[in-house]
Amino acid sequence: MAGTAAAWSNWAGNQRSTAALTVRPRTVEEVAEAVRHAADTGRTIRAVGSGHSFTGTAVADGHRLDLADLATGVTVDTARRLVTVPAGMTLHTLNDLLAAHGLALPNLGDIDAQTVAGALSTGTHGTGAKLGCLSTFVTALTLVTGTGEVLRCSADEHRDVFAAARVGLGAVGVLVELTLRCVDAFVLRAHERPAALAAVLDDLPGLVEQHDHAEFYWFPYTDRVQVKTNDRVPADDQPLPRWRGWLDDEFLSNTVFSGACRLGRAVPSLAPGISAISARALTERTYTGRSDRVFCTPRRVRFLEMEYGLPRAALPTALAELQRIVDGLPFKVLFPVEVRFTAADDIWLSHGYGRDSAYVAIHQYVGMPYEPYFRAFEKVATDLGGRPHWGKLHWRTAESLATAYPKFSDFLTVRKHLDPDNRFLNPYLQQVLGA
Repeated sequence: MAGTAAAWSNWAGNQRSTAALTVRPRTVEEVAEAVRHAADTGRTIRAVGSGHSFTGTAVADGHRLDLADLATGVTVDTARRLVTVPAGMTLHTLNDLLAAHGLALPNLGDIDAQTVAGALSTGTHGTGAKLGCLSTFVTALTLVTGTGEVLRCSADEHRDVFAAARVGLGAVGVLVELTLRCVDAFVLRAHERPAALAAVLDDLPGLVEQHDHAEFYWFPYTDRVQVKTNDRVPADDQPLPRWRGWLDDEFLSNTVFSGACRLGRAVPSLAPGISAISARALTERTYTGRSDRVFCTPRRVRFLEMEYGLPRAALPTALAELQRIVDGLPFKVLFPVEVRFTAADDIWLSHGYGRDSAYVAIHQYVGMPYEPYFRAFEKVATDLGGRPHWGKLHWRTAESLATAYPKFSDFLTVRKHLDPDNRFLNPYLQQVLGA
């Protein structure tokens, strides 16, 4: 287990810190030893994953835990469709591992660079009216508490800890091992098409309920959206030609879009025209592919993001207010707005706790003004009963979040029991959970 002082920044570059010590444990006992060592030196300690959160959830000014070398072993139970993996494994590696055994996760978000623990701890989700966030797939987990105790949890063992730690923000313990419920490997048929925003909202229940996975992107300053649906099919009989995948997902969505964003940042008055061209550039396409390769696409253009989970019925109001906000800003917005859907779950700090949700994610290109835009939408979303994504920018505090989550006080009780000396707290957690 090596230890050094090191600087760190997240993927977007908006969160930075220099830890007094960075530790790279290889075993669970070394994780526990690192937590005890932090306690002995009077410092806090935070685990860090791939840095794909926009908030300061992984910021560590005390000791930092890098779990990339953690080797707890891998167990694949194909008969029961369960996989047990170390917390520092990336989703990309996990997807390839499962595919090699004829398995897959039931759902994914749109990138796979996150570590398994990082994705689960912040409530990462995909889209699908009958599916909750990725943490709903967890059947058991092992964590190291703030006192250095190793605790294994499930629905039958330490149930309160299990309810808290599946979306735990790293506040109740360091996740070291996770067991996930899988499904047999499956193929998706992807259909992507341009449409009018009004038409999509008019048929929203049909879009959401009639497809396994549905989402859409609204292009600011236009009335246009790009609709994406993914549905299970028996055969991969219409694969995307390599040239088309490169053209759409690499050249247009990354290379050309990056150039357009740089142009819009240099000459903001061009932003509405760029948005209109972008809305027309992505034409209709249909293809099939391995589930994770359809769910996940490359994201190379850097941005900042805020995302709110809303009661599904509030979506039309939220989008109407968002259009008003965008039109009234003193600067321009260069990124489309993403809308996704999830089912209710029972995880205490899940954005989808107790209700079916619509998620609205707003973005801004790096180097562009964003705070007035994000704050204005946050007020709208908060008034509509929205819950902020734990890994996306927001300014909510423990006081306002306590009324948004029915089990908030229960979470704080478990957190205080497992981390009585606040070993895992950092400024972000103090903001959202209280000192």
